[in-house]
Amino acid sequence: MKKSHLLWILFVLLLVLHHDWWFWSNPTLVLGFLPIGLAWHMLISISAAALWGWAAWYAWPEEFEEDPA
Repeated sequence: MKKSHLLWILFVLLLVLHHDWWFWSNPTLVLGFLPIGLAWHMLISISAAALWGWAAWYAWPEEFEEDPA
């Protein structure tokens, strides 16, 4: 599997998991104070940031890395 395919699959997976209809009526608290829905969105946000970083690293053009001097 090519890296670009994996990147797109993970993007779509995060997109689907972002819509968490299963935690709306769950009163569970994480660490005793954080609603589970908010904890889920924190996890999704961190995962999205990591995926964005990997996408930027993977797709960065090599000509930008050349020394202009």
